[in-house]
Amino acid sequence: MNPKAFAGLSLVLVLAALIGLMMVVLPQYRVYSQRLAGEAALAEAQSSRQVAILEARAKKESAISLAEAEVIRADGAAKANRILQNSLGGPEGYLRYLQIQALEDSKAQLIYVPTEAGLPITEAGRLGPAR
Repeated sequence: MNPKAFAGLSLVLVLAALIGLMMVVLPQYRVYSQRLAGEAALAEAQSSRQVAILEARAKKESAISLAEAEVIRADGAAKANRILQNSLGGPEGYLRYLQIQALEDSKAQLIYVPTEAGLPITEAGRLGPAR
C-alpha cells in the first residue's frame, strides 16, 4: 500500500470514528444539558418563590404596624373628644362647640342657625317689602 492511500484510509477511518463518537456522545450531551437547564429553572423558581414569600411577610408586618398605628391614633382622638366633651358640659355642649367651629371655618355669607324649636329663622323680611 502506498503512503497516500494509507493516509486517505486513515483519514476516512478517523472521520468515521469521529462521526460514530458524535452519534454516541451528542444524545447524551443533550440529555445532560436539558437536565442542567431543568435544575437551573427549578432553582430560579424556588428563589422567586422565596422572594415572593418574603415580600408577602413584609406586607403583612407593614399592615399590622399600620393597623396598630391607626388604633393608637383613634384611641388618642377618642380621649381628646372625651376631654373636650367633659369640659364643655357633656355631649350637647360638645356638639354646640363643633357647630361653632364649623361656622367659623365656613366661608358662606348666609348661614341658617336652628332655633330652640329646631327650625331655622327665615329671612322673609330681610330685603324689605316685596315689589
